[in-house]
Amino acid sequence: MVTFEQFNLPKSLQKALDELNFIHPTPIQEKSFPVVMSGRDVMGIAQTGTGKTFAYLLPILKQWKFTPSDSPKILILVPTRELVVQVVEEIEKLTKYYSIRTLGIYGGVNINTQKKNIYEGLDIVVGTPGRIMDLALDNVLRFDNIQKLVIDEFDEILNLGFRVQLTSILSMMRNKRQNILFSATMTEEVDELLDEYFNFPEEVSLAPSGTPLEKIQQSVIAVPNFLTKINILKHWLENDESMSRLLVFVNSKRLADFVLEHLEEDFSEQFGAIHSNKSQNYRLNTMELFQNGELRGLVTTDIMARGLDITDITHVINLQLPEIPEQYIHRIGRTGRADKDGIAINLVAPKEEELQLDIEELMDYEIPVMPIPEGVKIEERKLEFEKDRIKLKKSVKRAEEERGAAFHEKKDKNKKVNLGGPGKRNPRKKSTNRNAERKKAAKRKGK
Repeated sequence: MVTFEQFNLPKSLQKALDELNFIHPTPIQEKSFPVVMSGRDVMGIAQTGTGKTFAYLLPILKQWKFTPSDSPKILILVPTRELVVQVVEEIEKLTKYYSIRTLGIYGGVNINTQKKNIYEGLDIVVGTPGRIMDLALDNVLRFDNIQKLVIDEFDEILNLGFRVQLTSILSMMRNKRQNILFSATMTEEVDELLDEYFNFPEEVSLAPSGTPLEKIQQSVIAVPNFLTKINILKHWLENDESMSRLLVFVNSKRLADFVLEHLEEDFSEQFGAIHSNKSQNYRLNTMELFQNGELRGLVTTDIMARGLDITDITHVINLQLPEIPEQYIHRIGRTGRADKDGIAINLVAPKEEELQLDIEELMDYEIPVMPIPEGVKIEERKLEFEKDRIKLKKSVKRAEEERGAAFHEKKDKNKKVNLGGPGKRNPRKKSTNRNAERKKAAKRKGK
């Protein structure tokens, strides 16, 4: 079995790995290492939770050479602020015995502080495309000395709408650099950017994006409505001690807050919520509390489904299935990491059955069905988003038709033939009368 010692890493890097108790590389790390070391452009396709961060950091740090320049030599782009923080932490672990200056850059914090840090000198920058672009346009962050560009979670960066910023950053860079890209899925948009900006990247593929992770036990429970889903979740939390570190996924920020509010009733201060409406400090503090074991679980949206490496997640609970099947793979990939077993349970309402079929088709795997646990109260009330709106749509359409008919009737009723004034009806006559009056007035004047 391959070990990191076979990579012939520098002593300072190997020592850091030894202290982290990392002995054997993951498959993506083993396959990527020689390709990145070759200096060629690399396109890595790998599922979440496979060790992609070390797959590009280890060869980059092996090739690291000190230069006196204060501008960055390595730029790493990631989709979210949380992922920036995580990648910076991983770099700091590996560079414990290096003299390397690393900075994480993202929005939601004071840009002037970030400018000051950049002016002090940097070697590695990790950032989100939006804030990186802002600093580049201000001519604070320069790409003159960039030797290696890493784009992690490439597909998710595009999904989040950062294409313009990404292409702008790429166009600012010099051509002589190595591009290292990692993506969980290969989309047409990813393909287009590869063709336009990269030099025949060599593909390193670990597994198809739809392959279910083998270490994760999946199941489905058919549930009539969302309030019953919350009752099931509360039942598990009360009766199943193995549910010690949970991620609970929903599809909207509003529902994340709604679920947290209901969990607080019975499990006060055991859960937090993370989504894009939360402040940056709140999100980072909540993440830290969860990582430290001070919170039992997080309720979140798909902002937590990609890239983040949270240790020892026991369960992923999908209170709603994602609308994009590939996103399901990323969600459940939060558990079953680092060769540990994980559990993913999906509570599926009638309207989500088609989404379930799409997910199963993507994975080529039929998810086993479980019954609703005994003793759980089945609610009758539906939340507003669950209500059938078909009848409402028909009545709205009918009302619009009636309004339209009334409008046209009124319009026709108000139509008048514009006959105009007496002059417009018979302009010549009016003109003749006016001339006659002038002649009479002239005669009177002459007398």
